[in-house]
Amino acid sequence: MLYGLLFQMLACAHLRFRLSLLALAGAVVFAGQPSAAQQVNPPLIRFVSNPDPAPAFTLKGLDGKDVALADAHGKVVFLNFWATWCGPCRAEIPDLVDLQSRYSGRLEVIGLNVDDDDPEEIQKYVTENGINYPVVMAPADLRMQYGGIPALPTSFVLDTEGRVVQKHVGLWNPAVYETEIRALLGMPIMARVETFEDKGEVFLKHADRATELPGVDLSKLTPEQRKVALHRFNADNCSCGCNFTLAQCRIWDSACAVSKAATEKIITDLSAGAAPAQPSANPAPTSASPRPSSKSLSPSSPQVAAKNPQ
Repeated sequence: MLYGLLFQMLACAHLRFRLSLLALAGAVVFAGQPSAAQQVNPPLIRFVSNPDPAPAFTLKGLDGKDVALADAHGKVVFLNFWATWCGPCRAEIPDLVDLQSRYSGRLEVIGLNVDDDDPEEIQKYVTENGINYPVVMAPADLRMQYGGIPALPTSFVLDTEGRVVQKHVGLWNPAVYETEIRALLGMPIMARVETFEDKGEVFLKHADRATELPGVDLSKLTPEQRKVALHRFNADNCSCGCNFTLAQCRIWDSACAVSKAATEKIITDLSAGAAPAQPSANPAPTSASPRPSSKSLSPSSPQVAAKNPQ
């Protein structure tokens, strides 16, 4: 009786051991291969089909050394506008540190800090958090060249030729960043790659290419009226103080009540058959951008899932 019970216990233990081995083997296979769902519908990443060169800069790093964007030519570059007071910015720093470490020599992460604090305080933060990539203080004119940076974090992905192929606003899944980096380095990825024309999503100067704008309903207009409306949106200044055209302001700040009211009036006049008022005498140039202080910036709502930046 005792021997029979002991035999059953040993048999059960042996079975559990074999099941554990099978589970472990299955986990390894799963980790190394995409799931059936991933094979049928793999993730999607998108790059600009007509990328612009990134605005060049040479700035002093917090360590006193020059940081020149041109020195990173031949590498994938990840430009990260951030601030120490921005929660989403702080949350993604460990992921950027990890990416810089694992793709060292092929990737250059550059932190562009917009804090008003003493650089020594920023350097203390960099040291305490083990940031392993160069950090510079981003002056207002540099932020202007990159579109104003109304929310943090905002990151630009550059290909090895120094062209901006993607822009991310908010906190994203680091797997998206890594997939983009690997794709630009010609490394294997388990994702589909599509391209899109920049219509203001990356650089506001291309807002004149847009056929749709955030919060603007063109459905009541005929095709010809739509053309007239879009022309007006790119000819008239927004009077909110942003120094943008109406089209640029809608893309830059979709919550702006001034540009929303102005575009709605143009649409109402056109749909009623009335000629809309003439544009302002001094339309804003398509490259115009505001000169923000760090106080005008806001931390963006976290975006932890991969999204198409449209």
